[in-house]
Amino acid sequence: QVQLVESGGGLVQAGDSLTLSCAASRSILSMNTMGWYRQAPGNQRDLVATITSGSTTTYADSVKGRFTISRDYGKNTMYLQMNRLQSEDTAVYYCNARELSYVYWGQGTQVTVSS
Repeated sequence: QVQLVESGGGLVQAGDSLTLSCAASRSILSMNTMGWYRQAPGNQRDLVATITSGSTTTYADSVKGRFTISRDYGKNTMYLQMNRLQSEDTAVYYCNARELSYVYWGQGTQVTVSS
């Protein structure tokens, strides 16, 4: 088991930057893939970005060039650097981790971008 806790969300203006953090309750070395998802009201939960144990990253087309996913094994933490935020980025952002057949989710953090 691992607990994931997101932080860093908030209310920002269009064009601003924000960094989300996902702190794990134990080592993330064993995680095969970690990622960020988001869910806007009335919408399904969509993939934003992922990073594998081999450091391969993938991004949704809508965030490519603006968002950067990274992790710090020493701090057991994953990050999402979000630049040039747009109103369409408004959503609850969830941290996700996959370890063998197990899937873990955080509780989510709200990001609101005003235009």
